[in-house]
Amino acid sequence: MNKLLLTDVIKPRYLTFALPLLLLLCIYLLLYIMDSLSIFGYIHLQKEWFYFINRYVDQHPQLLFNLTQLGDALIFLSFLTLFIVYVPKLWESLLTGSLISMVFAVLLKETFTIPRPAKAFDYTTFNIIGEKLSGSTSFPSGHSITLFTILTVLMFAFAPKRKSYKISYFIILVGLGLLFALTRVAVGAHYPLDVLVGCLLGYISGLLGLCITQKYSLWPWIYNKKYYPLFFLLFLSCSIVLIFRILEENLFIYYCALGSLCYSSYKIVKIYVQK
Repeated sequence: MNKLLLTDVIKPRYLTFALPLLLLLCIYLLLYIMDSLSIFGYIHLQKEWFYFINRYVDQHPQLLFNLTQLGDALIFLSFLTLFIVYVPKLWESLLTGSLISMVFAVLLKETFTIPRPAKAFDYTTFNIIGEKLSGSTSFPSGHSITLFTILTVLMFAFAPKRKSYKISYFIILVGLGLLFALTRVAVGAHYPLDVLVGCLLGYISGLLGLCITQKYSLWPWIYNKKYYPLFFLLFLSCSIVLIFRILEENLFIYYCALGSLCYSSYKIVKIYVQK
């Protein structure tokens, strides 16, 4: 499986960062031109789009609520725990990118303090799936940052060798990522630009994670099997958290994540015992 990790694909390239930075600049210029750099202007500019997306994607609330959980690091990373055994280099990039994305999310949420839709609008006028979030931490979408950070690392790490396949490969994965991220609007938790900016920041975080781990080995202990008991304890803790979530919300995706953690725990224990 290590052969699937194409390190030649993930070398730092300035052009790789150019597109997301350009799009962020375009979003800023749009807000400036529309006189929407204030909190009120930012919310008012997106009100119609928020209601449009929220209204027309509520046909399958249970499916949406499951899909939006992929923006939760605990859930998405649970599906990738087996790669610690087979492709530890991938986890170096995931950890580095995730830490960068966490810094982005915390700093920007604390800086802008934009109220969530349930606080800015009458929450009885739109669909809320799951918990009603009404704080002032709407911008950017943390779930979208997390989702695209992890997705970007996977996207570049497992990119096909043939150039003719790469364009369609990236378009499909980015398209799916955007659909999953937009579930944050569907469940009534974020505005569209919260999600879009979150996706761009997540993409940049994933790229930085890949580029940094190309040059530096920040997490050498991931490769050492003597730390497998710690991984097992971590997986066990995550499994307990998931069990409590299942008891509260009983989502199918929680069962899938729990199954992945259990299998990864089994493989780690087996390899550790046989070392």
